[in-house]
Amino acid sequence: MKLVLSDRALDLTPSDRFRFVDLSKLKINNCIGCFGCWTKTPGKCVIRDDATNVYPLIAASDEVIYVSRVKYGGYDVIMKTMLERAIPIQQAFIRLVHGETHHVQRAVAPKRALIVGYGDISKEERELFLRLIARNAHNMNFASHRVLFASEEEAEALVKKEVSAWTNS
Repeated sequence: MKLVLSDRALDLTPSDRFRFVDLSKLKINNCIGCFGCWTKTPGKCVIRDDATNVYPLIAASDEVIYVSRVKYGGYDVIMKTMLERAIPIQQAFIRLVHGETHHVQRAVAPKRALIVGYGDISKEERELFLRLIARNAHNMNFASHRVLFASEEEAEALVKKEVSAWTNS
Protein backbone atom coordinates (compact mmCIF):
# COMPACT_ATOMS: atom_id res chain seq x y z
CA MET A 1 0.00 0.00 0.00
CA LYS A 2 1.07 3.58 -0.66
CA LEU A 3 0.22 6.36 1.77
CA VAL A 4 0.42 10.15 1.85
CA LEU A 5 0.36 11.39 5.44
CA SER A 6 0.08 15.17 5.62
CA ASP A 7 -0.22 17.80 8.31
CA ARG A 8 -2.25 19.98 5.95
CA ALA A 9 -4.97 19.70 3.35
CA LEU A 10 -3.72 18.86 -0.14
CA ASP A 11 -5.68 18.72 -3.36
CA LEU A 12 -5.15 14.97 -3.85
CA THR A 13 -7.73 12.48 -4.97
CA PRO A 14 -6.99 9.11 -3.37
CA SER A 15 -7.34 6.12 -5.65
CA ASP A 16 -6.87 2.38 -5.52
CA ARG A 17 -3.13 3.19 -5.95
CA PHE A 18 -2.72 5.22 -2.73
CA ARG A 19 -4.40 6.47 0.43
CA PHE A 20 -4.32 10.08 1.64
CA VAL A 21 -4.65 11.09 5.29
CA ASP A 22 -5.00 14.77 6.18
CA LEU A 23 -4.01 14.84 9.86
CA SER A 24 -5.27 18.42 10.24
CA LYS A 25 -8.84 17.13 9.89
CA LEU A 26 -8.49 14.44 12.58
CA LYS A 27 -8.75 14.37 16.36
CA ILE A 28 -5.46 12.99 17.61
CA ASN A 29 -4.61 13.30 21.28
CA ASN A 30 -1.11 13.35 22.69
CA CYS A 31 0.52 10.11 23.78
CA ILE A 32 0.35 9.90 27.58
CA GLY A 33 3.30 7.54 27.88
CA CYS A 34 1.32 4.82 29.66
CA PHE A 35 2.77 2.01 27.48
CA GLY A 36 -0.67 0.37 27.50
CA CYS A 37 -0.10 -0.37 23.79
CA TRP A 38 2.75 -2.66 24.87
CA THR A 39 1.33 -4.13 28.08
CA LYS A 40 -2.47 -3.85 28.41
CA THR A 41 -3.57 -4.01 24.76
CA PRO A 42 -0.47 -5.07 22.74
CA GLY A 43 -0.45 -3.33 19.37
CA LYS A 44 -3.42 -1.10 20.14
CA CYS A 45 -3.39 2.31 21.77
CA VAL A 46 -5.66 2.65 24.79
CA ILE A 47 -6.65 6.18 23.71
CA ARG A 48 -9.72 5.99 21.47
CA ASP A 49 -9.41 8.70 18.83
CA ASP A 50 -8.59 8.99 15.12
CA ALA A 51 -4.96 7.90 15.56
CA THR A 52 -6.15 4.30 15.96
CA ASN A 53 -7.26 4.38 12.31
CA VAL A 54 -4.01 5.92 11.06
CA TYR A 55 -1.16 3.92 12.60
CA PRO A 56 -2.32 0.62 11.03
CA LEU A 57 -2.11 2.37 7.63
CA ILE A 58 1.44 3.47 8.42
CA ALA A 59 2.38 -0.07 9.42
CA ALA A 60 0.89 -1.62 6.27
CA SER A 61 2.38 0.89 3.81
CA ASP A 62 5.48 0.05 1.84
CA GLU A 63 5.74 3.57 0.39
CA VAL A 64 4.92 6.67 2.41
CA ILE A 65 5.14 10.37 1.76
CA TYR A 66 5.22 12.32 5.02
CA VAL A 67 4.35 16.00 4.52
CA SER A 68 5.17 18.28 7.44
CA ARG A 69 5.99 21.87 8.13
CA VAL A 70 9.46 22.02 9.65
CA LYS A 71 9.49 23.74 13.05
CA TYR A 72 12.75 24.24 14.92
CA GLY A 73 14.38 21.43 12.93
CA GLY A 74 11.62 18.90 13.64
CA TYR A 75 8.15 17.89 12.55
CA ASP A 76 5.38 20.35 13.29
CA VAL A 77 2.95 19.49 16.10
CA ILE A 78 0.34 17.55 14.11
CA MET A 79 2.82 15.17 12.47
CA LYS A 80 4.93 14.77 15.61
CA THR A 81 1.84 13.90 17.65
CA MET A 82 0.75 11.28 15.10
CA LEU A 83 4.20 9.72 14.88
CA GLU A 84 4.37 9.48 18.67
CA ARG A 85 0.94 7.86 18.71
CA ALA A 86 2.15 5.26 16.19
CA ILE A 87 4.22 3.55 18.91
CA PRO A 88 1.80 0.54 19.00
CA ILE A 89 3.33 -0.62 15.69
CA GLN A 90 6.52 -1.30 17.64
CA GLN A 91 7.09 -3.79 20.40
CA ALA A 92 8.65 -3.09 23.78
CA PHE A 93 11.51 -5.40 22.82
CA ILE A 94 14.83 -4.01 21.66
CA ARG A 95 17.09 -5.13 18.80
CA LEU A 96 20.56 -4.05 17.73
CA VAL A 97 20.81 -2.14 14.45
CA HIS A 98 24.31 -1.05 13.44
CA GLY A 99 25.39 -1.25 17.09
CA GLU A 100 22.43 0.82 18.34
CA THR A 101 19.31 -0.26 20.19
CA HIS A 102 15.98 0.10 18.41
CA HIS A 103 12.50 -1.29 18.92
CA VAL A 104 11.35 -4.49 17.23
CA GLN A 105 8.63 -3.77 14.69
CA ARG A 106 5.17 -5.33 15.00
CA ALA A 107 4.29 -6.53 11.46
CA VAL A 108 5.51 -3.29 9.88
CA ALA A 109 6.26 -3.29 6.16
CA PRO A 110 9.72 -1.96 5.27
CA LYS A 111 9.16 1.47 3.74
CA ARG A 112 10.45 3.60 0.95
CA ALA A 113 9.84 6.95 2.57
CA LEU A 114 9.80 10.46 1.21
CA ILE A 115 9.68 13.24 3.74
CA VAL A 116 8.59 16.62 2.37
CA GLY A 117 9.56 19.34 4.81
CA TYR A 118 8.05 22.69 3.97
CA GLY A 119 8.08 26.24 5.24
CA ASP A 120 10.62 29.00 5.70
CA ILE A 121 13.46 26.72 6.79
CA SER A 122 16.89 28.00 7.78
CA LYS A 123 20.09 26.12 6.94
CA GLU A 124 20.44 25.04 10.59
CA GLU A 125 16.85 23.75 10.67
CA ARG A 126 17.44 21.77 7.47
CA GLU A 127 20.54 20.14 8.94
CA LEU A 128 18.72 19.28 12.16
CA PHE A 129 15.73 17.89 10.24
CA LEU A 130 17.99 15.71 8.08
CA ARG A 131 19.63 14.32 11.23
CA LEU A 132 16.23 13.67 12.81
CA ILE A 133 15.00 11.79 9.75
CA ALA A 134 18.18 9.70 9.62
CA ARG A 135 17.63 8.72 13.28
CA ASN A 136 13.91 8.06 12.72
CA ALA A 137 14.68 5.81 9.76
CA HIS A 138 15.78 2.97 12.06
CA ASN A 139 12.70 3.04 14.32
CA MET A 140 10.24 3.72 11.49
CA ASN A 141 11.45 0.74 9.42
CA PHE A 142 12.61 2.77 6.42
CA ALA A 143 14.31 0.56 3.84
CA SER A 144 15.25 3.82 2.14
CA HIS A 145 14.33 7.46 2.49
CA ARG A 146 14.65 10.84 0.83
CA VAL A 147 14.04 14.30 2.20
CA LEU A 148 12.91 17.17 0.01
CA PHE A 149 12.43 20.73 1.15
CA ALA A 150 9.93 23.18 -0.30
CA SER A 151 8.39 26.51 0.48
CA GLU A 152 4.82 26.43 1.74
CA GLU A 153 3.62 27.43 -1.74
CA GLU A 154 5.68 24.74 -3.53
CA ALA A 155 4.89 21.82 -1.21
CA GLU A 156 1.62 20.71 -2.79
CA ALA A 157 3.02 20.68 -6.34
CA LEU A 158 6.01 18.67 -5.13
CA VAL A 159 3.77 16.08 -3.46
CA LYS A 160 1.54 15.85 -6.55
CA LYS A 161 4.62 15.22 -8.72
CA GLU A 162 5.75 12.38 -6.43
CA VAL A 163 2.24 10.85 -6.27
CA SER A 164 2.02 11.05 -10.06
CA ALA A 165 5.20 8.95 -10.27
CA TRP A 166 3.36 6.31 -8.19
CA THR A 167 0.29 6.31 -10.40
CA ASN A 168 2.37 6.16 -13.60
CA SER A 169 4.51 3.23 -12.47
